[in-house]
Amino acid sequence: MATEPIAISILAKAPIPGLTKTRLIPALGAHGAAMLQEALTARAVETAIAAQTGPVTLWAAPDATHPSFRELVIGSRIAIRRQPDGDLGARMLATSEAVSGPMLVIGTDCPALSSAHLQASADALRAGCDIAIIPAEDGGYVLIGMRQPRPSLFNTMPWGTDIVMAETRKRIAEGGLSCRETPALWDIDRPDDLERLRGDPAFARFF
Repeated sequence: MATEPIAISILAKAPIPGLTKTRLIPALGAHGAAMLQEALTARAVETAIAAQTGPVTLWAAPDATHPSFRELVIGSRIAIRRQPDGDLGARMLATSEAVSGPMLVIGTDCPALSSAHLQASADALRAGCDIAIIPAEDGGYVLIGMRQPRPSLFNTMPWGTDIVMAETRKRIAEGGLSCRETPALWDIDRPDDLERLRGDPAFARFF
């Protein structure tokens, strides 16, 4: 049904200098990279709230006590929880298992991800698709949606490589799952990616 709530889980790292966005430190410095992480997280939360598909939870690492996380949830109707231990797949699976019903899982590295993208993915799940996914241009993905948790899509996945999306497609096909895949989006991982933020007022201070 059109009004079926689709929860959104956001996986976010605390903006701690030297521990986050380390591949951007040569371009921005440790403090600048951490501040970019903070700005990216704020964008992801803002986008998820604006989508209005269902409840939003910010899954924080290494814990939920960082002041920037608290500032994001004050005055909003989102929840905050500590990310569980384990690799990325284990953490993504845990967030999906914590939800009763269909869900979308996103990170914070894709400022190109809009509320319209989230709404379209939610609608795909409401229409009966098992999986909704948005690839990343680097070979991963920036969003995965599921009507129910799918451990096969997360266990022993070669995270951080350019074959994640290809392997995910293979596993979706092997599982006989229906999938709605939309065009790839870019994300922010390396110094060369920063130029794509130019002109966005939310990131003007980094230029």
